[in-house]
Amino acid sequence: MHKFLIHYKGDHVGVAVQDIAANEKVQGVFMDDNTTIDVRAKAAIPLGHKIAIANVEEEAKVIEYKVPIGFAPNGLKVGDYVHTHNLKTLRW
Repeated sequence: MHKFLIHYKGDHVGVAVQDIAANEKVQGVFMDDNTTIDVRAKAAIPLGHKIAIANVEEEAKVIEYKVPIGFAPNGLKVGDYVHTHNLKTLRW
């Protein structure tokens, strides 16, 4: 059973459709082709929040919906909880 959804291949994050526990191995589904990916969560991730499914280098843009949604000042590692503490807007 999947616990998160990824909108498109190439996105860096998925969205939790159920709460995810820290250190839980969870499956995600790519909505564009129904393939799956397994990720171990590094922290608890609440319903509706993001999990990193790809490593992102420091200061690099983070992709969701095939577009940049912000940047990661300190980078991201697969399984990271992605939220305002490690994702910054590109707008200001």
